[in-house]
Amino acid sequence: MTSVTRTTIPADTVLAGDIGGTNARFRIAPADRPAEAIVERVLAVSAHATFDDALAAFLAAAGGAAPRAAAFAAAGPLLGSTLKLTNAPWTIDAAALARRFGIARVRLANDFEAAAAGIDHLPETSFAVLQRGERRADAPRLVIGAGTGLGVAFAVPMADGWRILGGEGGHVAFAPQGAEEQALHAFLAAAAGRVTAEHVLSGAGLVRLHAFARTRAGMPPEPATGLAHGAASVTERANAGDRAARQAIALFCAIFGAVAGDHALTLMTRGGVFVAGGIAPKLAPALADGRFIAAFRAKGVHAALMDSMPVDLVRDEHIGLTGAAALAAQCPD
Repeated sequence: MTSVTRTTIPADTVLAGDIGGTNARFRIAPADRPAEAIVERVLAVSAHATFDDALAAFLAAAGGAAPRAAAFAAAGPLLGSTLKLTNAPWTIDAAALARRFGIARVRLANDFEAAAAGIDHLPETSFAVLQRGERRADAPRLVIGAGTGLGVAFAVPMADGWRILGGEGGHVAFAPQGAEEQALHAFLAAAAGRVTAEHVLSGAGLVRLHAFARTRAGMPPEPATGLAHGAASVTERANAGDRAARQAIALFCAIFGAVAGDHALTLMTRGGVFVAGGIAPKLAPALADGRFIAAFRAKGVHAALMDSMPVDLVRDEHIGLTGAAALAAQCPD
């Protein structure tokens, strides 16, 4: 848990939340500087029965009333003024929040819609180039990232800024390429039935890839306590030289590149592809070793087109929180 507090909260501020399956991040920020935290706190989702309870705990710790405008981004489909999280038992109701906390303007968004809104508010140091390409200001962008789940959003340039298109692109079907990925698909389908991209490209997905790599190598199943920390355990083992863990990460990066490339083709995202989420920064060396970009480019007759798209790794894991603050600042009076 991290926090930054001050005794006085200025009037011209916004409230932002980035809610995942594991953690709920909250921030109060200046309306014109969404990346700057006046108060920021990370709460465990499992420690609070409802979203409202978590928000109340944050505001109590912040020591002040909620700002007049707020935006909350979460991993899940937005239906009207409510958002039900995909990977946690919470539902966020904008109207109920406005009534309970006295917030005049409440906006809800998909978590990667917020990530897309945060891109332009990050410093250059927050990005690492995976493929330079030729960036076009008049072309769409793709933001994609793995964490508890797999998030996807597009940003389309308009006369007055960016139109952000969120969705549930992480739940498209996993399309295996080659014999190893076909074997992986069969391995996952035995338990899941329909296999989605998120089944592979997520924290739980990395654990599944490790189990698959062990099975392919003729190793016994992992003991129930062997991966108590999930994806973090896989990366720790890979760093220690575990061959199955290294193979799992190599597969993860290759499949991630292929899926990112498939989504990039959908809207010809020559404005840039931004690889975000909680897992990518931790796998930065593996993502930069060529497997990701090779799979991203491997689109047959469109390989040259893929080569022209800029691809950047987003190092800032709080991009969604910054984007949510930017969306709150845009809430109409």
